[in-house]
Amino acid sequence: MVRPPGADAVSTARDLAELVRLPAALSVPGDTLAGAAAAGWPLRRRTLLAPLSSVSLYLAGMALNDYADRHLDATERPERPIPSGRVSPRQALALAAGLTGAGVALAAGAGRGALAVAVPLAGVVWGYDMLAKPTVAGPVFMGAARGLDVLLGAGGSARALPPALALAAHTMAVTALSRGEVHGTRPVVARAAAATTGATALGVVVGAATAARAGARADAPSCRGRAGTVRRVLSALTATALAGSYAASVGRAQLAAVASPDAGTVRRATGTGIRGMLPLQAALASAAGHPVLGGALVGAVPALRAAARKVATT
Repeated sequence: MVRPPGADAVSTARDLAELVRLPAALSVPGDTLAGAAAAGWPLRRRTLLAPLSSVSLYLAGMALNDYADRHLDATERPERPIPSGRVSPRQALALAAGLTGAGVALAAGAGRGALAVAVPLAGVVWGYDMLAKPTVAGPVFMGAARGLDVLLGAGGSARALPPALALAAHTMAVTALSRGEVHGTRPVVARAAAATTGATALGVVVGAATAARAGARADAPSCRGRAGTVRRVLSALTATALAGSYAASVGRAQLAAVASPDAGTVRRATGTGIRGMLPLQAALASAAGHPVLGGALVGAVPALRAAARKVATT
């Protein structure tokens, strides 16, 4: 039911889930887990707080996004929760502030390194929604947010810079393309997104192979050298397969937008790009020597699709 925009909103759980795009939050924990894997401690107790912090900050950004876009959405997307009157602007802003505070507090529980990343990450989220989104800097802010998210999981460790850069590049490409969801895009934008996807996948494969060779040389003098080599080769092969899956699905959708850059095709390519973060995160975790974690992350793709359909149809 659409209420008059000036009426007081009595929001339901479904309204709030739609406001924060809840299903898309499934694409977020993998950032921090990939960062933790790269740092060498994927399953420590404090590490488990980082994904919760990440999700809180992501949901805050989604609520703030709709608050900032409420006047534009009244024209272009009147069915969204705020312009339809189902959620008031004050509710959306309060929710964004509360989730931001929760995200920073959870990061503090994960350690000083995580907190040192969470504070600028929160600043980037608010800066994007309130200032940078309509500017040419918008995709850069979004890419920075995802990159910092990876470093959040790594407690700020420089060892997580390669996966952080990979997810930042992917996010910048998807964000630039998503700007054509209403009116369509230019083929050059879609072509650049597809090229970024290919380069990102290639970087993961090369990084995994390099890590496997370096690990094999390091393990060779020890009595466990053979087992270590097998593990690293398995990780590299898994990372390669997952990177290939990522490139095939995301790249295909982006190439379709090159051929037909209309709004509908761009929306489908953007959705595929968001879902594609999971196999990319999985590939990065596998390349860091944790193929089981990678398999668990890519296994969340069906859940993300199912959740998106649930919110869209219920």
